[in-house]
Amino acid sequence: MATAAPDDGGVPLRECRAGAAVGLPSAIFEDITAAALAVDDKGIIVAVNGRAEKLFQRPADELVGQDAHDLLHRDSHGHLLPRTRCGLRMALLTHSTKHCDLDWFIGGDGTVLGLSWLITPYDLDSGTPGALALFYQPQKPVEARQAEAEASTRLTELDRLALLAETTTQLTSSLDVDEALHRLAALTVPRLADWAVVDLITEVDEVRRALVMHYEHGLLVERADLQGPMPPVPQESPMPLSRALRGAASTIASPSTYHGPPDSGIAIEQQRLFTETGMHSAAIAPIRGLREVLGALTLGRSNRPEPFTVSDLPLLEDLTRRAGLALDNARLYQQQRKVAETMQRHLLPQMPTVPGLEMTARYVPAPHASQVGGDWYDAFSLTDGATALAIGDVAGHDLDAAGGMAQIRNMLRAFVWTHPDSPSIAVSHLDQAVMHIAQEPIATMVLARLTMGDDGSWQLQWTNAGHPPPLLVTHDGQTQFLKGGHGMLLGTGAPSPRTDAVLALPPRSTLVLYTDGLIESRRHTLDDGMDKLRRHAASLARRPLDSFSDSLLTQARPDDNDDDVAFLALRTPASAPAG
Repeated sequence: MATAAPDDGGVPLRECRAGAAVGLPSAIFEDITAAALAVDDKGIIVAVNGRAEKLFQRPADELVGQDAHDLLHRDSHGHLLPRTRCGLRMALLTHSTKHCDLDWFIGGDGTVLGLSWLITPYDLDSGTPGALALFYQPQKPVEARQAEAEASTRLTELDRLALLAETTTQLTSSLDVDEALHRLAALTVPRLADWAVVDLITEVDEVRRALVMHYEHGLLVERADLQGPMPPVPQESPMPLSRALRGAASTIASPSTYHGPPDSGIAIEQQRLFTETGMHSAAIAPIRGLREVLGALTLGRSNRPEPFTVSDLPLLEDLTRRAGLALDNARLYQQQRKVAETMQRHLLPQMPTVPGLEMTARYVPAPHASQVGGDWYDAFSLTDGATALAIGDVAGHDLDAAGGMAQIRNMLRAFVWTHPDSPSIAVSHLDQAVMHIAQEPIATMVLARLTMGDDGSWQLQWTNAGHPPPLLVTHDGQTQFLKGGHGMLLGTGAPSPRTDAVLALPPRSTLVLYTDGLIESRRHTLDDGMDKLRRHAASLARRPLDSFSDSLLTQARPDDNDDDVAFLALRTPASAPAG
């Protein structure tokens, strides 16, 4: 059982109460006044002293060979603690010395023990790395420590009012649903709980676990693995989350709430949530909008020992009431924006087919979906065989801007049809009309007339009403901004003559018409944006037109631009068509 003594004369303990070798002199191991466990690098108990047997109320043969975490470690309610929250295991894995004033373990008779512990790395006699863990009674009684913990987390009435005021300010200042949810989590965790879980009911009455946030090592960590689609809401289930999603009153839940046979798919997901998070107590409340239930908020506690009580529910309901109003506003805003963007896309035309020409167009909404713009393009054939091209930007970023865009585009078509030979005359008539008819009179635009000569060459005639100039890119990468024909923007009421400019387009050249969202940046000048557009367009000159357009939009558009972009590009053929 024992081997020869080491050089220092000590007798190495080869079997500590149950026969596991640790290489520690047996007298020293047994004389330790705290309960002592030796574990290997996998957390398996390899030796115990007598005080450990007495403290955990288990004989050595029931301890040695067992996983120390699975056998002994619990939360304050006696539930198995997730390994990710085991400080002893983390110290073992990192080969570090750690101490904890109060943690929870279970004795052989089922008693939950509040203990302090110290763990330090220790090489076993076999050369295997391991650790020595000591367990002892806290210096302060467990009840006193629990009372201190509860007092430190209990909010005063002033704290409650401040939290509600901050919640109102934070949530109502955002019209983005995801941003509002993250702000709600940051307001409640770790102030009220260790976990925040938000389940939302979609517009088609499906449930989505939209957010799961956990406070860990001083940071809020999003658990994407616990987020995603959820089963439908059962109409008869008495379980807390199901009732909350139907709009019933808030309630308290614990792992035992979901221990029985699940009555629905949501109950199965809740079992998984409690298991994965280690929550021992949760408070669940519905999130109500003005007309319907939008979802539910779950606050869970796993690290702090005190459970939620019914006295915590009024504050939770106040929070969810404010969250419901904010989410309702955000949803209504996003619905309005979706309607406006859909209307805008449907109002933008299909490109006409012009023999010998390639033509394409794009509309790109604002990158952060914060605004709907009045950017537009148009292209249509005229009776004399010419093609009219237009691009413009109506002031504003809402439904009125989209409606104003439709008015201006339709009026422009009428004036171009009555004055097909001169873009400047058509725009002059449009300028007079928008002052009296259009909802949004301030606008910029370029109107061009494209014709093919008898020799197969293409000629561009255009006028510019305060808009960024078109860009011409030759096949060999030379670029030119077309700055002729420039005049005042529409709707100012200032009398100003308008002129036309004319240019022959080289074979295989690309003409780009665009709105200012492609070149404007808060950090750089407009000249910088135009130069960036010119350089990227030159580098893409020989790309196919669709590839040219997509790449130019991606590469030239400033990262900080929050405006939408309308884009129209055409390319002339290599030579005149055969007669």
